[in-house]
Amino acid sequence: MTGQGRTALVTGAAGFIGYHVAARLLADGWRVVGFDAMTDYYDVRLKERRRAMLLQNAGFSFVEERLETPDVLTDLFARETPDLVVHLAAQAGVRHSIEAPESYVEANLVGTFRLLEAMRAHPPRHSLLASTSSVYGANEVMPYAETDKADAQMSFYAATKKANEAMAHSYAHLYDLPVTMFRFFTVYGPWGRPDMALFKFTRAILGGEPIDVYNHGNMRRDFTFIDDLVEAIVRLVPHYPRRPRVPVDDGDSLSPVAPWRVVNIGNAEPVRLLDFIRAIEAATGREAEMRMLPMQPGDVPATWADTALLRKLTGFEPATEVPEGVRRFVAWYRDYYEA
Repeated sequence: MTGQGRTALVTGAAGFIGYHVAARLLADGWRVVGFDAMTDYYDVRLKERRRAMLLQNAGFSFVEERLETPDVLTDLFARETPDLVVHLAAQAGVRHSIEAPESYVEANLVGTFRLLEAMRAHPPRHSLLASTSSVYGANEVMPYAETDKADAQMSFYAATKKANEAMAHSYAHLYDLPVTMFRFFTVYGPWGRPDMALFKFTRAILGGEPIDVYNHGNMRRDFTFIDDLVEAIVRLVPHYPRRPRVPVDDGDSLSPVAPWRVVNIGNAEPVRLLDFIRAIEAATGREAEMRMLPMQPGDVPATWADTALLRKLTGFEPATEVPEGVRRFVAWYRDYYEA
């Protein structure tokens, strides 16, 4: 599915990932409708700056609303009739879901339900909805594969995302809506979220403050650079799943009854948290003062993506090494904050 003359709806367009996806689709010739509630979960000025940059492109328009508001999405779909939907809007954060679970019900469950209803009334050609590696929860066998059973989520955030997968599957089956769910693995890079470890560590290290290192540093993460993530998403756009009864050459649907699949997007290489911190030290030219703490509730000690399906579908797999990705983030951070 090429972008020329077509319309894409990107929810969460003023967010970290949404901004990068919208910018790439615009560059590829899509007309992009951005949708975002501009909530104050983190500094709204960062979201406003991302939105302002997107609005410099004549092919971009923006709707500031909440997903869960009745009729907003249905009216938007009737007006814009998007060919492509990239659903990235959500209440994010594992730890915040312990403190404010109701916001996850509203945005992630009710909001995604409103989106599915709008897609049912005005079907796009392909819908790509964000999930998370957190759905693998207590699974201990790694790397995580899409076919692994994932029924032991360890945070309410992860539970809402697993519910989104199930909700989307039912709509895909009932209404023949092609849906791809992608499970992200610790995305980082320029214009990142201030609540993420890289942002917090960089700010603290440059400010001469200690950083909190959980589980005493015994953590591993499959860090995925934002440019690699966006490339993977864009390459998945034309590979929409079909009902299993139809022979296809673009990969398995991963469902016996619906045009629905799950795809991991990760770097396929777990990195020790302490090595990640060393990369920040190298990029900033400063040594971190580490405050070792126990594991936080809802967190997991390691993540590791099996990206064989992504490679099979698209011929692409993320490959940006952590030192390079961190260097690019720190360069952006210093420029943006004049640090």
